Amino acid sequence: MSTSPRSRSTTGGVGFGIGPLGRAGAVLGAAVLLGALAGCAPRPQTGTPSPAAGARPRSTATVAIVSPIPGEEITGRTLHVRIRLTGGVIVPQTSTQLSPDKGHVHLSLDGKVVSMSYGVTQDVPVTPGAHILTAEFVATDHFPFNPRVLSTITFTVK
Repeated sequence: MSTSPRSRSTTGGVGFGIGPLGRAGAVLGAAVLLGALAGCAPRPQTGTPSPAAGARPRSTATVAIVSPIPGEEITGRTLHVRIRLTGGVIVPQTSTQLSPDKGHVHLSLDGKVVSMSYGVTQDVPVTPGAHILTAEFVATDHFPFNPRVLSTITFTVK
């Protein structure tokens, strides 16, 4: 086995050579590698992720839940939702080029988004009991306008 000075460790055993840059180059290389690995590591999120920096657009649109009507008792396991959007246009494209009159409709049932709709009708599965339904007209980047454009009702499934 060869024990050239280039592959001999300082403790007398055989090890990996550290090349022409010497020990300082090896330490520098290790530091760069650790820095690169740390930069690729996932980071815990703090707070709510925010949309693009700056103020959110203001929309003059209004949204109303037409069906079901507030307080309605329905039967079955599918809720047929119909909304009315005034002063806004529902578009299927997602974009960061925001316009105060273009967006999508998000439906939430009991505080959880159940649909991101590109129309004014939607069927939503439901379970028996009292529920809260919210329809929100959001910008084309799926974040809310400021102030928010929404309508909320309660209904019961028998």
